[in-house]
Amino acid sequence: MVKVLVVDDSAFVRRSLTTIMEKDKDIKIVATATNGEEAVAKAKQYDPDVITMDVEMPKMNGLQALERIMKESPCPVMMVSSLTSEGADTTLRALDLGALDFMPKLNSSALDTARLEAELPAKLKALARRKAFLRLKFRNVLGGTAVPPPAAGAPLPRPVSRAGVGPFDLVAIGVSTGGPPAVQKVLSALPGNFPVPILIAQHMPASFTGPFATRLDGLCALTVKEAEPAERVKPAHAYICPGGKHLRLENRGGTMTAVVTEEPKEALYKPSANVLMETVGNTLGRRALCVMLTGMGNDGLEGTKVLKGKGGWAIAQNEASCVVYGMPKAIVDNNLADEIVDINDMTATILAHFAGRMQA
Repeated sequence: MVKVLVVDDSAFVRRSLTTIMEKDKDIKIVATATNGEEAVAKAKQYDPDVITMDVEMPKMNGLQALERIMKESPCPVMMVSSLTSEGADTTLRALDLGALDFMPKLNSSALDTARLEAELPAKLKALARRKAFLRLKFRNVLGGTAVPPPAAGAPLPRPVSRAGVGPFDLVAIGVSTGGPPAVQKVLSALPGNFPVPILIAQHMPASFTGPFATRLDGLCALTVKEAEPAERVKPAHAYICPGGKHLRLENRGGTMTAVVTEEPKEALYKPSANVLMETVGNTLGRRALCVMLTGMGNDGLEGTKVLKGKGGWAIAQNEASCVVYGMPKAIVDNNLADEIVDINDMTATILAHFAGRMQA
């Protein structure tokens, strides 16, 4: 049974979320809170497995409560965010503070309710499985002694080029739940002379991808930007697909071009990692490098099959370092992953494929 604490100053939201979540027999709402102070106290009292946390509340806001909870009684937190630029900035700060995921603020529409009924219980149950990891990461709750995050594994061996594979002309990244901190970790450690472009399909609302790209650009030696409708991709640049659209790679007159499109409109996820991986594979073949990071579901599986069928190379994040081991698991279980790597080793693994190609 997954125990949930619902935190929101709106009685409508608290009641709606409770109704939606308790339709799942494996979820129990153990308490609700109307502000950050109550949230901190009830997190200690009820020891929930996961918390849904509003941002704007009286007495103590969601970010302040999140910071306190991660210090005093850490557990997985899903932020409830408004779909605005301000909401995006706040949510990204929350992810830095330890929140694992976010969901759009609830409205009264039947469509919104149906979407949450389909997605929210599965997400909460997946996040709840990370409770023990968070307890290790933030503090030893029982003993009250701070401990560091689990150490990364032994240094990975430099990958050996497979006959007929590479050298690579582009890196394509697919990522969803838990993705922003993972993408930030990977990109911020890459040098400013990284020799190829990077294309990223991150499941994220349209109002979030621009602020996310801007935030990363300020933290990285690479240039990070939201992809435009059609632009020539450049080395040492990372392009994030706008939310609600897809990102394709096309060869236009001998020029690698990133194309933002609404097709296929019927895709379950927008952006879709399947669209990105398939078009990268078809355009570059064995010169395509795919990286599949944390995320729920199996988006990216079919596209990676195409990429691998064309001779490309695929790296999957390992289970231990994923917030949700869904998207990487799909390619591992289908024997498509050439390397399975901890997020702490991901940048070094990527760079090893470009040894000797960095300009001084």
